[in-house]
Amino acid sequence: MDTLPQISQAEFEVMNVVWKYAPISTNEVVDRLARDKQWSPKTIQTMLSRLEKKGVITHKKESRIFVYSPVIPKEAYREAEGKTFLSRFFDGALKQMVVSFLDDDTLTSDDIDELQAILDKKRNQ
Repeated sequence: MDTLPQISQAEFEVMNVVWKYAPISTNEVVDRLARDKQWSPKTIQTMLSRLEKKGVITHKKESRIFVYSPVIPKEAYREAEGKTFLSRFFDGALKQMVVSFLDDDTLTSDDIDELQAILDKKRNQ
């Protein structure tokens, strides 16, 4: 798949359940999302249908139950969305994005140490 389809925030939450628990039945998706969301089962079923039409999940029928699996790995979707975010807000400049986040006063000393460790590891690769 060359370009990944856009999915809404709500669809992304459904995808997180599918990514984490696949293969997963419709009822299991509904049960897991009902713990945190006020969505009706019909709303969740509609989102599953939309996600399948967008090509990011697929289903197989086991007797009378639909069981869903992701077509796109979460890491691939995250990477594509990260590139889209970087391009959209920072003209594709990773350095500009990092500086923007570093200018945020909410970074703790531990955060800075962790970021430095990540950069050191990357340098030594």
